[in-house]
Amino acid sequence: MTDLLRRLSTLSLTARVALGIAFLLIFGGVIVSIAAFAYGREAARTAYDRLLLGAATDIASAITVLDGRPEIELPVSAFELLALAPDDRIGYRIIGPDGETLTGYDELVVPAGRKPLNEGFFDGNFFDEPARFAVVSRRFAERTLNGTIKVVVGQTLLARDAMAYEITRNALYVLAASGLAMILLSVVVVRSVLKPLETIAGGLSRRDPHDLTPLDTSVPRETQVMISALNGFMARLDRQMNSMRHLISDTAHQLRTPVAALRAQADLFEDEADLGRKEKIVERIQTRSASLGRLLDQMLAQALVIHRGDSARREAVDMRDIALDVFEDGDHVVLSPEFDVQLEIGERPVIVMADEPSLREALKNLLNNAVKYGASPVRVGATQTEKCAAIWVEDSGQGPVDEVLAELGNRFNKGTLSRQASSGLGLAIAHSVAVSFGGELKLERTERGTFRASLEFEAAPEWTS
Repeated sequence: MTDLLRRLSTLSLTARVALGIAFLLIFGGVIVSIAAFAYGREAARTAYDRLLLGAATDIASAITVLDGRPEIELPVSAFELLALAPDDRIGYRIIGPDGETLTGYDELVVPAGRKPLNEGFFDGNFFDEPARFAVVSRRFAERTLNGTIKVVVGQTLLARDAMAYEITRNALYVLAASGLAMILLSVVVVRSVLKPLETIAGGLSRRDPHDLTPLDTSVPRETQVMISALNGFMARLDRQMNSMRHLISDTAHQLRTPVAALRAQADLFEDEADLGRKEKIVERIQTRSASLGRLLDQMLAQALVIHRGDSARREAVDMRDIALDVFEDGDHVVLSPEFDVQLEIGERPVIVMADEPSLREALKNLLNNAVKYGASPVRVGATQTEKCAAIWVEDSGQGPVDEVLAELGNRFNKGTLSRQASSGLGLAIAHSVAVSFGGELKLERTERGTFRASLEFEAAPEWTS
């Protein structure tokens, strides 16, 4: 049973449509067969009942009265009508006014226990064979004969059944021919309808493996849903590939200089005989190693937030919690213990639809930049306006000069990664998080003369009222 279901699930759409139509035709064929047989029986009964009635009427018309007694001369025409069913047996009986049999078979008995049957039809047996009978009455009102004479003519049912079966068989022939035509037509129609899918599949198979440009959406409406989903998937895959390429490129570019410097310092240490100079070389190696470690951490963090931006599920996040978590982590205390870092959050929730780890990583980089390159005190907070929700870091310094600030903004707006090993990469991480969740990174000087870096998003609708 499991193998059968598995095979059915792998059938082509054409085969499924053909099987579905075949099933409907078989089910409909059974119903049509029953209806056709019922119609055939009724048609055969009506046709042969008329023959019986005609024969009985001819016999009744041929009865005459002579000397007070009925004279019967069976007309040939009556039996010629009944001869149209050559395989059936025929019987007749003429009953006088007093109920005696004038001629014919005494076995033909008009049904009793009901109103006397003067005209009409009834079913019975003729020598143990099922038969159909017609009764015709003729009234005589003469001096020598006053009464009713009944003529009973019967016929077995072989011709009737043969006619009913023939009508049913012809109906089934028509049904089978039309059903076959419908199945073939459905196969042609399905293949025509699915032609765009074959075209799409052919285009995909001929594509370069690195070509992730969107597919043409000028396709039938029913196919547009699949094409849109496929384009969305390729766009996410393209972003992931770009993230990987940028990570590899940045790694090669950013690590070349510090690794070369470490190697040079190691060579100097090996050749240096003076202990004082060796201590300075070791100190420089430690500084370079720490800087290299921070650079690697930031590059991995950037790759992580780009990946989560495409794959992480959007959830309602209170950005006050993000600010509180980053403040309580205390990284700034280790980096610059002399800095005064303050937390400013209100009582009203600041809700956005985003990814909590990505927001936390972005805010942490903004705070580290402010502590390393800004001035104390530094404030971390989350605020919300009518349509905008933001987390921000504000330090008491002036920030970069206008030329550098404009350059950073232009670079981030183009979506490329910063090549700097210091604040640029941290800002690139924040920018990636902002773009991934439909927001933006803003770098600006405030009216108080401070410098603020903020991530601004559209507030969740249910929390803006």
